[in-house]
Amino acid sequence: MTSRTPMRVAIADDHRLMLDGIKRALETAPDITVVGEAMSGDEMLRLLPTIEADVVILDLRMPNGDGLETLTRIRETHPGLKVIILSMFDDSDHIDQALQRGADGYVVKSINPLDLPSTIRQVVEGNVHLRSVAVPAGAVSTQQSRPRGGSSPLTDREMSILKLVAEGLSNMDIANRLFVTEQTVKFHLSNIYRKLNVSNRTEATRYAYKAGLIE
Repeated sequence: MTSRTPMRVAIADDHRLMLDGIKRALETAPDITVVGEAMSGDEMLRLLPTIEADVVILDLRMPNGDGLETLTRIRETHPGLKVIILSMFDDSDHIDQALQRGADGYVVKSINPLDLPSTIRQVVEGNVHLRSVAVPAGAVSTQQSRPRGGSSPLTDREMSILKLVAEGLSNMDIANRLFVTEQTVKFHLSNIYRKLNVSNRTEATRYAYKAGLIE
């Protein structure tokens, strides 16, 4: 890991204590380098052209350009940049808003700081990531998702997606079928894998058949 080029991370948070804490947590990882700090969305947008960041961590609530507004502008000017939203909110409305704006990850501020490097790695590898300590990531659902009864750990929406995965549909096909974004489908798949303790679509489908979750 240390032989690879370190991932270049920029952080934006309007609280200096939080900003310093995130920076210290990331500096413990040999494959991550903090290349920029900002205390507002506007400041981060001015900083980005000068630092060549791979990942940006944005506080959801900031003056002079909050996280969502800044995320939208980053998507317009730096479409390939990975963006993680950092927030004190763990409800589905805030998570949905971030995903719909194009966030690659959503992290609740109650996370153990030592878990941040792992979160960043997963985002860089292309996984839509949600992480919370107060509410486990697999238990946070988006709108129209409700816990199912019986032995299934999955929500109704997750079950719907799992059934479509079992039919062989791609993420894009599932998104079109359910009228959601492909990013949202990836988010749900991440939760499904975590809840079922599997690592890919094939294993999730096999588990679901064996457990009787789908016919």
